[in-house]
Amino acid sequence: MKEGLSLQEMAAEITRQNELKEDYLVNTKNLRMETCGDHVYLHMYDNGSEPMEPMEIGSIAHRQFGTLLNIPAPYYDKMLSEYPDLLTQNVNAWLERTPSTRMLRTMGGTARAILSKRYKRIDNMEVATAVLPILSEIEGARFESCQITESRMYMKVVNERLTAEVSPGDIVQAGIIISNSEIGMGAVNIQPLVYRLVCRNGMIVNDTGTRRNHIGRVNETDENFTLYSEQTLAADDKAFMLKVKDTVKAIVEETRFAQVVGRMQEAKRAVMDTHDVPSIVRLTSRDFKITESESTGVLQHLIEGKDLTLYGLSNAITRYSQDVENYDRATELESIGYNVLTMPTTQWHRINQAAA
Repeated sequence: MKEGLSLQEMAAEITRQNELKEDYLVNTKNLRMETCGDHVYLHMYDNGSEPMEPMEIGSIAHRQFGTLLNIPAPYYDKMLSEYPDLLTQNVNAWLERTPSTRMLRTMGGTARAILSKRYKRIDNMEVATAVLPILSEIEGARFESCQITESRMYMKVVNERLTAEVSPGDIVQAGIIISNSEIGMGAVNIQPLVYRLVCRNGMIVNDTGTRRNHIGRVNETDENFTLYSEQTLAADDKAFMLKVKDTVKAIVEETRFAQVVGRMQEAKRAVMDTHDVPSIVRLTSRDFKITESESTGVLQHLIEGKDLTLYGLSNAITRYSQDVENYDRATELESIGYNVLTMPTTQWHRINQAAA
C-alpha cells in the first residue's frame, strides 16, 4: 500500500482546506478567462465591477471548462500550453454564447471546479466527522495510509484483529477504504480492502460497499453570482451519513472477509499454464487498462515474487502500486488487482491460451 499522510496530518489538512473554501453559484456569462504573461486567470464580474481577486485555475477545473464548452481535451491543452490567448478567446466566446448557472468551487484563491448547479456538496470534513469516531472505536484498527490529492481524499484502515492465511505464512488482514471527491471526480465510496503483511500490499474489494453520488436538488440564483452558503444537511443526507456509519461498522465483519480470502485461495490454485509469462502480463494489462510502462513493473514484481498463479499476478499489480508516484493511480491499481484476482475462469483460460 502506497505511503501517505498520517491520520494527524490528514486531519490538519482537512481543517486547513475547510477554512479556505468558498463556493459560488454563478452565471457563466459573468466569468472570463484572461491571460497575464503565460498564465491564465479566471475573473468574475458583477455589472462591470470585479468584486474579488482574479483566481488561478486548477488542472481539474481546466478540464471541466473544456468539457462544459465541448472543447476537445487535446486541443484545450495545446492552447493552454502554446497559445493561451487563443484559449481565452475560445472559452470567453462560448461562455457568453451559451450561458448557464454553474457551481464554482474555490479554495485559497484558486478555481478548483466548475460543476452542475445540481451538484450536492459532501465535503471531506463532513465525511471525516461521520466516520472517524466509528473507526476509533474499532479495537485493533490502524490507519495504514491516508492522503488528500487534488481530486480525492482517502482513508485506508486495517483491522489487526481480523486476520487469515491464504497459504502457510501468507497472512492477510481485513480493512476498509473510505474515499470522497469534493470536485466532481467521484462519489463518496466505502469499500473493504485486504492488507497482505508479507509485502504491505493493499487490495480493494470493489464489488461491494456503499457509495453516494454528489447529485441533489437544483440550486437557483437570480443574481449574477452569489456566495453559496453553508446549509444544514437535508434529511436524506443525514440518512446517508447514518448509512455510512453503519457500513463502516459492518464492512470488516468476519463472514465477508472469509469470502474474499476464499477467492484468494482459489486464485492461488489457478496456475499459469504457459512459460511465456511476459505475454500473460501483457494480455492481462491490455484487458485491465494497465499501461505498458506499468506492465513492465508488474512483470518485474511477478518474477521476484516467484508465484506464477493468478494470485501471484494480482499481488504483483498491487505491489507495483507502491512504486507509482501518483496516489490516485496507485489506489486504482489496488482496485485493478482485485479485478484481476476475480476475473472469470473463461477469461483466465483465454489469456493463458493466447500466451501459449
